[in-house]
Amino acid sequence: MLSQTVEYALRAMVHLADKSPAPQTTEQIVKITQVPQAYLPKVMLGLNRAGLVKSQRGPRGGFALIKDPKELSILNIVNAVDPINRITLCPLKIEGHSGGLCPLHKKLDDTLQLVEESFSNTSLADLMEDKTGRRPLCQGPKESGDDIVELSL
Repeated sequence: MLSQTVEYALRAMVHLADKSPAPQTTEQIVKITQVPQAYLPKVMLGLNRAGLVKSQRGPRGGFALIKDPKELSILNIVNAVDPINRITLCPLKIEGHSGGLCPLHKKLDDTLQLVEESFSNTSLADLMEDKTGRRPLCQGPKESGDDIVELSL
């Protein structure tokens, strides 16, 4: 249901929230989030254009959140890179459905609305303060010297 771009954006934003307010380099983000290095610039550009992150150059440069994680909803992040497309008209353009959606598309749109509401009511800080004691993107056990990352989004 959610695109790979959304998954990558959520991982990057969780990492930035965890390290906030310190800026994080592309290499630091890639290492922890496992977002492909070639794809990360596209993700960060979308987040930057939406006003969610800032970038700064130089030896202490990198990406950082613009707002407090409590002020950033998951929906803000999703909409920055790949917005949820609600169903307002019959996708099949059936004449008899011009007055409203058929039961199938109405149910699909109702589900999309629930997802939007849930994402809107969940802040980045909420993910970081989860009551289970597990933190997103926390380091897992090492195997053969490689860092294994537990992705709990």
